[in-house]
Amino acid sequence: MLNLKFSNFEIECGTDEAGRGCLAGPVTAAAIILPDDFKLDLLNDSKQLSEKVRQKLKPLIKERAIDFVVTHLEPKIIDEINILNASIKAMQACIVQLNPLPDYIIVDGNRFKPVKNIPFSTIIKGDSKYMSIAAASVLAKTYRDAYMEKIHEEFPMYNWKKNKGYPTAEHREAIRKYGITKYHRMSFRLLPEQLKFEL
Repeated sequence: MLNLKFSNFEIECGTDEAGRGCLAGPVTAAAIILPDDFKLDLLNDSKQLSEKVRQKLKPLIKERAIDFVVTHLEPKIIDEINILNASIKAMQACIVQLNPLPDYIIVDGNRFKPVKNIPFSTIIKGDSKYMSIAAASVLAKTYRDAYMEKIHEEFPMYNWKKNKGYPTAEHREAIRKYGITKYHRMSFRLLPEQLKFEL
């Protein structure tokens, strides 16, 4: 059973990201503030949920949240500052737009950097322990999936609507065959035998 809150602060937000391990597309973060009476039985870490369940939860989470923000950070930024920093930056960008601004932040994982001097805790596997992080993980994942489905139309040969930019054999084969797009992360090993691309 997921816990509602970690701290004793009145306004606590949870934050998480999706798409960290992908070869293409943005890293997407979400931050959310839930009401004290929030309950949602199906809610869990988004990776434990089927796509169907995530899609069912998305409107319920949005409807009941006090506030939530979702941010996409493009491959260009990921390449400039690296994926860990980009993940943190995306989460920070969500948090500063929340209304009200939270008194406390709980973050999935073990790395974060302070934002606006708000106290925070990083929680390993937080998305399977706290509702706000689980809710943020569902929003980040569903919004990112929708983004990948949209850019799939532009480059259908990579089948992003199915693999969402993750390094599947099919995705790597398409990179080998068709080369790269503006949505690929150049700082990632796009192909196992990659030395460098002819640009």
